[in-house]
Amino acid sequence: MRVALGWSGGKDSALALQALRARGIEPEALLTTVTEGYERISMHGVRRELLAAQARGVGVPLVEVRIPPSCPNEVYEARMEEALSRPPLDGVDAFAFGDLFLEDVRAYRERRLAAAGRTALFPLWDEDTAALARRFVADGFRARIVCVDPRRLDGSFAGRPFDVALLDALPAGVDPCGENGEFHTFVHDGPVFAEPVPVEGGGAVERDGFVFYELASGSASSSLRATGA
Repeated sequence: MRVALGWSGGKDSALALQALRARGIEPEALLTTVTEGYERISMHGVRRELLAAQARGVGVPLVEVRIPPSCPNEVYEARMEEALSRPPLDGVDAFAFGDLFLEDVRAYRERRLAAAGRTALFPLWDEDTAALARRFVADGFRARIVCVDPRRLDGSFAGRPFDVALLDALPAGVDPCGENGEFHTFVHDGPVFAEPVPVEGGGAVERDGFVFYELASGSASSSLRATGA
């Protein structure tokens, strides 16, 4: 089976890649949506150059699907269908995702892929998110929170490293993996990487109702790596 992996750049994507490789499956491609004009990973707000460096770090080719800001669903679906019709995705049998427990999201992915004659895989499905988050840290992954929904989690969490201290500080009711959209992350090192992504932190900014933390390409000895972020 030839598989592609839906890739947001966050921890669940990295864990899904780890799970696939543990099963002897190497993805043909990473599939990511990028917002036109902003030139950043949709929802996460991470720059395209960091996304490209991440793909190089894990050693999997990257396919970007460009969508407009505030993208209507019909436009999103049309551009996804176009991407699936071209190499390398036209030869892929299944698409894997890092979804954990949202039934409506899973049903949507299965329905759309079935219409295209493909299969959906969910290698992390129904895992305990508290245990999964702590395993992510224990396995040596390094990530940083890059987007926070302040309606669900205080905006001061933007920019924090995803570590045990963060998990201990999360308020009750916030999913440790952010599965309900409380926060999003960017992974820059860990067991799925042949080489880390050097990143440097900037400041936080509120935009469109979310708090984003700016990351930029850094040197091999950048501050985020030096502090274990």
